[in-house]
Amino acid sequence: MTPHSLIRRAAVFLPADVPREGTFAFWSPDGEPEGDADSTLTVVLAQGAQATVRTVPATRLTLTEALALLAHARREGTAHPATRCWAAAALHALGLVARGRLLPGLTAADQDAWRVGPLDPEDVAHLRSVAAALPVEGYATPVDGSGQLVLPQPEALIRAFLDAVADTLPRTPAGEHAFGAPFAGVAARPLAAPGSVRAWAAQVAEGTDAGVAVSLRLDLSALTLFDASAEPLTSHGAELAGSAPVRRAGSAIVQVHSRTDPTLITDAALLWAGEASDLFGPRARSEATLALRRAGRVWPPLTRLLEQPVPDVLALSDPELEDLLGSAAGRLAAAGVSVQWPRELTRALTVRAVVRPAPGSATDGTAFFEAGTLFAFAWEAALGEDRLTTAEMEALADAHRPVVRLRDQYVRVDPELVRKLRKRDLGLLDPVEALSVALSGSVEVDGELVEAAPLGALADLRNRLGAGPPPLAAPAGLAASLRGYQLQGLAWLAQMTSLGLGGCLADDMGLGKTVTLIALHLHRRGDPATAGPTLVVCPASLLGNWQREIKRFAPGVAVRRFHGVERSLQGLVADEFVLTTYGTLRASAGQLAEQPWGLVVADEAQHVKNPRSATARALRMLPGRARVALTGTPVENNLSELWAILDWTTPGLLGPLTAFRARHARAAEQGEDAEAVARLARLVRPFLLRRRKCDPGIAPELPPKTESDHPVSLTREQVSLYRATVEETMALIEGSEGIGRRGLIMKLLSSLKQICNHPAQFLKEERPTTANRSGKLALLDELVDTIVAEGGAVLVFTQYVTMARLIEEHLRRRGVPTELLHGATAVPKREELVDRFQEGAFTVFLLSLKAAGTGLNLTRAGHVIHYDRWWNPAVEEQATDRAHRIGQSGPVQVHRLIAEGTVEDHIAELLTAKRALADAVLGHGESALTELTDAELADLVALRRPG
Repeated sequence: MTPHSLIRRAAVFLPADVPREGTFAFWSPDGEPEGDADSTLTVVLAQGAQATVRTVPATRLTLTEALALLAHARREGTAHPATRCWAAAALHALGLVARGRLLPGLTAADQDAWRVGPLDPEDVAHLRSVAAALPVEGYATPVDGSGQLVLPQPEALIRAFLDAVADTLPRTPAGEHAFGAPFAGVAARPLAAPGSVRAWAAQVAEGTDAGVAVSLRLDLSALTLFDASAEPLTSHGAELAGSAPVRRAGSAIVQVHSRTDPTLITDAALLWAGEASDLFGPRARSEATLALRRAGRVWPPLTRLLEQPVPDVLALSDPELEDLLGSAAGRLAAAGVSVQWPRELTRALTVRAVVRPAPGSATDGTAFFEAGTLFAFAWEAALGEDRLTTAEMEALADAHRPVVRLRDQYVRVDPELVRKLRKRDLGLLDPVEALSVALSGSVEVDGELVEAAPLGALADLRNRLGAGPPPLAAPAGLAASLRGYQLQGLAWLAQMTSLGLGGCLADDMGLGKTVTLIALHLHRRGDPATAGPTLVVCPASLLGNWQREIKRFAPGVAVRRFHGVERSLQGLVADEFVLTTYGTLRASAGQLAEQPWGLVVADEAQHVKNPRSATARALRMLPGRARVALTGTPVENNLSELWAILDWTTPGLLGPLTAFRARHARAAEQGEDAEAVARLARLVRPFLLRRRKCDPGIAPELPPKTESDHPVSLTREQVSLYRATVEETMALIEGSEGIGRRGLIMKLLSSLKQICNHPAQFLKEERPTTANRSGKLALLDELVDTIVAEGGAVLVFTQYVTMARLIEEHLRRRGVPTELLHGATAVPKREELVDRFQEGAFTVFLLSLKAAGTGLNLTRAGHVIHYDRWWNPAVEEQATDRAHRIGQSGPVQVHRLIAEGTVEDHIAELLTAKRALADAVLGHGESALTELTDAELADLVALRRPG
């Protein structure tokens, strides 16, 4: 017999009258011959819908032998499922004994026996989980069922096994000689004085056993503290003026609870009558008596119960009832006896935080945002659905007892509720802070997040924002027919800006954010309260696009560029558009801040995602009646970017950045707290309008978009460079730490990506030869040749300007018409290149991803090639949207070139997962890779054989 062969069989525990004499039997349910069997076992075998009793060969082990074998089985994958379950139970039993969870006791035949106890709720939960997982082969031995075929209950069988382990391990052959009997010797011997031993065992178990607990259920059906002429509230120890005290009466009914099963409860009368003994076990009555004796030490009236034949009901005198309604309940709870209050006392008395306009505030939903009115923030109590008056809350705050009379009824008062009402006023909030509380439904008080509710005009405003804006027609002067979702966007922007609130229009690129904003300007100029010039801050590459769109959709509206050496604001008219760049804003923030703007717009607002940047600080200096952010990617890397945008459009909405990170962003980004994500969504949703091309009813006229990944092999030169770079740089990384280590990782990732692009880029060759050195470039030639032959046009994006120049020179040598647009391209030149491409002057448009990934209309292209991968899928999608946008008449094919088996290939897998998360919680982009361990990083950059 070998341990390996035994654990492949099913284990069954066979309890004995003396727990330590229990044994284990190992048998083969599939009928395999057992040459090492030393006994037989009666088991129940299922055959279809029938069950038969058979005698099978088995190998029996003592408990000590079995424990050693089961310890091996839990680490062995070939062990039978029943044996693995018993191994888990054995590990739990050993842990209980190691923690000292042992209690003495006697068997039915007066033999000394240890048992496990007390068990924590976690111990009971583990026991039940093992029992639930135990296959029938692990308890297939029938027990006496009065002539019926009965199997033992798994939970009871495992509990018996725990007791058997507890009765085995404390005993050694020398124990009886060293400590004397009982409870130390191995052999079972009759006890000379079992009665005294039983009393001793009960005394040891007193206060520690986890079998049952008791509670007192108060019956106060005859209780009346004051007559009908009484005031609505009383305080402990004092009668209110005008009240007439009358007789008090009540009783306490003893109940018995199972500590291991909270649903198991009965009256003591039934337990003593023997009607519940099978549920609570044979020790329940003695344990309940011990619990009452202990509680009697802190509240003497309970000792009278011990004088009764059945300790079931305690009649209460007036002073006793007064004491119990006062402080005695707390003392009893500390002693382990809870008081169950009558249902009529437990009507919901609740407290919540409320925010309402302070006295003297405006009552409509708009004015207080402009007037800077403060809001009162306080605790408010309610009885059921009825709010209490100020006088009632003040009286509750003075209460010093757990039960009070309120509105002609008795209610139980939570001490925590009283504590809050004693400090009812929580301070004042400014309008945006109040709105934040109203929308999220929660607020932090003394470091605790509590529910909060808006009242009055603030509640009306929340309801208006939640219901959405009323329909709005296209404004006069707009030379365009707005689509349905664009009209909805206009109505939403009009409502938010008219309330003095800002908003972020975060539609996908190509859905018409520009024309929607132009329509908003035309709508606002018709109302003196909202009219004024509109300032648009955008990247330099978009100045021309904005100017063309304004002249096209709002002919007659003045538009000027505040850009270049000759920039000026002289002669500005009330409904004029002023266009400037983020760079000009930084240089001329003071001059722009002197002009009162009707509307300030930040296009491609992700450019100010860093709130500490000079650009973001300059943008916050600009005065305006309303602020609107336009972006297709409100979150590129983490939720702090969303905070930066919304804190500019509606300052103070999300609180300080540090508090926002702690309260909302961290839990949402980690995906650990669904409620945190939902709370943040409730807060942000009214201020962020997000529509995607894939949403139902959004731009249904857009043609389909097909995305394809093209894996390419590395050339021999690339493989050699890749492996050498990984080996050299990983050796440096393993010996570094901190910022130096992070810098090395970033350098490694960048180097590997450049090698995947082309060796000439990595080697920084001045006059490179490009042909036959890069798998990617070879595939690019094939794709471009096919597209040109079909008369198509293509956008080629790369994040490296040096790689774009290599491709440009390579294609020109091959006679392919091409142009390059990158960050250093002057604004007039950018506009010229865009126009020439759209007119068909050249076929291949090379674009720097960061410089040209947003804002451009390049709908002539039917193909988009991503030569190298960016770390955020949203950025790639924005670049693709240069072609796949309104105005595109044909299908768009997206090609992503990926070097097989490289870090690019591994990152592509990560990006697939990240894209799935982008709509809810985004990760931390490329910087997250710098936090990988050496082993994780080595696995990421390792060059693997394709397939």
